[in-house]
Parts: sequence; C-alpha cells; structure tokens
Amino acid sequence: MSQLPPSGPVAVDELLARRTAPLNDLAEHAMDVAQACHAMAMRFHRGAKLVVFGNGGPSTDAQHVAVEFVHPVIVGKRALPAISLTSDVATLTGIANRVGLDATFAHQIRFLAEPADIALGLSTDGRCANVLSGLRQARELGMLCVALVGGDGGPIAASGVADHLLIARSDDPRVVKEVHVTMYHVLWELVHVFFEQPGVLDPGVVCRP
Repeated sequence: MSQLPPSGPVAVDELLARRTAPLNDLAEHAMDVAQACHAMAMRFHRGAKLVVFGNGGPSTDAQHVAVEFVHPVIVGKRALPAISLTSDVATLTGIANRVGLDATFAHQIRFLAEPADIALGLSTDGRCANVLSGLRQARELGMLCVALVGGDGGPIAASGVADHLLIARSDDPRVVKEVHVTMYHVLWELVHVFFEQPGVLDPGVVCRP
C-alpha cells in the first residue's frame, strides 16, 4: 500500500474540522431542536401530516424525510403521514411553467395542506425564493413552520417566517447537506421519543430557557 503524501493527514484533519464546528453548533442548540420536535409531535398527535419541500439536493432530502416518517426503517416505530412536494414532477413543472418557479411550493400547500399540518422547508443557503414563499403560505394557513437552512440563514431566517429555525452554520453546501441529514434524522427520532413517553405531549413539557 502506498503511503499518503505528507499533505494527506493535514487535508483529512481540515476536512473533518470543517464538519465538526457546524455539528458542535447544532449540539449547542439542542433546546431549539427539542422544541421543534415537541411541537411537531404535538401536531402529529392531533392528526397532522408533514409537508416537506426543497430544491436540488434538498429536494431529495425532502423525499428522504417523507419516507422516513411514512415507512420507518426501524421496525416497530410508528408510521406518520408525510408528503414531499418535490415528488410529483408533473405538478411541480406544470406550476413552474404556468406561474413561475417561485410559486411551486406555495401553490401546492394552498391546495394540499390543512391548518393543522406541519411545513418543513429545506434550503442549503436560506436563499430559495420558492421555499420562502412556501413557508409564508404555510404560516398564512396556520401550519407549524420548521426551516432547515445553512450559512447565515439568508432571507428565510431574516423573514422570521419559521416557528422553528435550525441552521447548519457552514458556507460549504456539502457540509450543510451532511448536517441537514443529521438534523432531520434527529427530528424523526425525537418526535418518536415524545410519542413513546407518556405525558410528554402535554403543553409546557419542553421548557424554554
């Protein structure tokens, strides 16, 4: 086996360090994550469905989130209703063609969602206009709004439209995506933890700082 060049270990250290800081930051915001999960569990308990959406890579994350909830990979975990707004290509492209890309998610939410539901928008840099529009439509409808964004959060964070905002603090879109995968797996797992513990769905169980 050939040895790594001298720069190899240094490069690996740098690549790992680039991922450590955003994950440490996520851990420091554990209460924010817990509050988001508790709010989602409360909505699910009342019969809500989860509506997930994003562009590009996050569009596949949206589909990943939906299938995790509808068909849990861990046997015995409760299936919960979820849909991805990026799965129906005909609807997505039809809306984009007729009224523009910015309206793709807002239009679907207007006709497919209910006030009791949950909206989860994903954006690598927080600058996706259609994700922001979708969250705004969801908020107007009365849905619980959760946003997973990256970087400094962009216009989505600045808008204040999300009831729960989780930020992967990195300017590297690859790292943001990796942290988002961790985020939504934690969301899935903690929502189920709330369901499995008697009494934790009572209001006020998750204390605010």
